[in-house]
Amino acid sequence: MANEQRNILTEKVISPLTIAHVVLKTGKPKPMVAYYKAFLGAHIQYENETICFLAYDEEHHRIAIINFPTLGPKQGAGLDHVAFTFDSLQDLVLAYKQRKTRGIVPIWCVNHGITTSMYYQDPDGNKIETQVQNFDTVEEANAYMTSTDFTENPIGVDFDPEELVKRLESGEDERDIKKKPNIGPRSIESVKSRVVPPPFAKDSYEPIYL
Repeated sequence: MANEQRNILTEKVISPLTIAHVVLKTGKPKPMVAYYKAFLGAHIQYENETICFLAYDEEHHRIAIINFPTLGPKQGAGLDHVAFTFDSLQDLVLAYKQRKTRGIVPIWCVNHGITTSMYYQDPDGNKIETQVQNFDTVEEANAYMTSTDFTENPIGVDFDPEELVKRLESGEDERDIKKKPNIGPRSIESVKSRVVPPPFAKDSYEPIYL
């Protein structure tokens, strides 16, 4: 019995079922709550002066926002971004258009090879990735990540979201749109040198009808 217990404890650590939620601390709770409600199509599950829980699916909450009035902008080491996956390129584009109507636009759009991704930033400057998988199976994605193309350029190829919208709405096959162009080597330095606009906060992200 002791040997059996020892063997279990030395095996690979059991993996969790899923990522349950993300908790953000901020000095700007009202704009942050408004932003994530609009960004994720979420609703407030519970809120008081200190904390707000947001939900958008079967989980009781996916985002929690804690009010720390003395906090300022973050700097240096820490979490880089949180990513959310969509079922299809159509859904990714629809969410992009819906957010744009609310004044929320991406700061970086890139085809990573394994995903087609759009990055945003919230009022505190935290980065959020919205993505769609470029391959139909995990096996295909894993194979691509060991390919020469991925080794040469693991960062990806930037794209114009409006051009992607036009290609999709023209009826072009999603698989062709999601195929990463070959631009040769690209390093992380090209990402570090990008100019990112400063984050801004609003108390409301209601749709802006043009």
